[in-house]
Amino acid sequence: MSIKIGILGYGNLGKGVEKAVKQSPDVELAGVYTRRNPADLKIDSEGVPVQSAKKLENGREDIDVLIICGGSATDLPEMTPKYAELYNVVDSFDTHANIPVHFDNVDKSAKKGGKIGIISVGWDPGMFSLSRLYASAVLPDGKDYTFWGKGVSQGHSDAIRRIEGVKDARQYTIPVESSLKAVREGKNPELSTRDKHLRECFVVAQDGADKAKIENEIKTMPNYFSDYDTTVHFISEQEMKKDHSGLPHGGSVIYSGKTGDNKHVIEYSLKLDSNPEFTGAVLVAYARAVYRLNREGVTGAKTVFDIAPAYLSPKSSEKLRAQLL
Repeated sequence: MSIKIGILGYGNLGKGVEKAVKQSPDVELAGVYTRRNPADLKIDSEGVPVQSAKKLENGREDIDVLIICGGSATDLPEMTPKYAELYNVVDSFDTHANIPVHFDNVDKSAKKGGKIGIISVGWDPGMFSLSRLYASAVLPDGKDYTFWGKGVSQGHSDAIRRIEGVKDARQYTIPVESSLKAVREGKNPELSTRDKHLRECFVVAQDGADKAKIENEIKTMPNYFSDYDTTVHFISEQEMKKDHSGLPHGGSVIYSGKTGDNKHVIEYSLKLDSNPEFTGAVLVAYARAVYRLNREGVTGAKTVFDIAPAYLSPKSSEKLRAQLL
């Protein structure tokens, strides 16, 4: 029997989930739900209904897990607790500082409805979080470092596009090579925000826009660029479409620890051609875990820390032991 998946939101992440469902032998796409006009939305799965998000509110849609593909700033804090009372849900909430509050809100709703809500699923938070936990558990005397990139930061790109005179923009997060090298060598350096990452921006300005003013606004923007060494390039629309249309990303979690007098370095790295497609694949794996756990009677909010690895795989425990252990 296939696990019936519903997708709420059909942007880049929703499309990534759809692709992941197609590659998973034990799941099927049961429906796509949107806040837009369903008639205007064309999806890539034939025969799958596209419906208004309002239909979910009756709690009677024939889905096993709802994957919520909204933004962390305003969508997920409201949507995940709301739907966790009605359906098993998975989200990719990635505002690290607000995870505890979001967890508590989802936990109350999910327990009230007898459902499960797994939050903050993806690669960071998510796969990188697991790497940090495993490494620190094995080597308590150590320190972790997380480097992102080189890759497109969608949030930072959007922040640039909000500046007056900007027509389009892409922002790449790039690790500082000297810092990365020092960490990999087990030197355990003390690194500031500026020491770890560079920010490189490619901007299409509107005709007649003040480019010097735009560049200054970017470089001095609090919480986004002011704490980093930032480079701004102004390019044409044609160059943007040709050279910067993709959404690659990735990075590394590096943990440097010791046992006695011996040093050890653990590294987990990702190089992603498509950030949303990879994140969508992680969401589908955890949707499988949600389905299995809820059938066992488990309820409430969970994170990647709470899920045994075997629950993520379509393979049986016997096959996992024979093939991967």
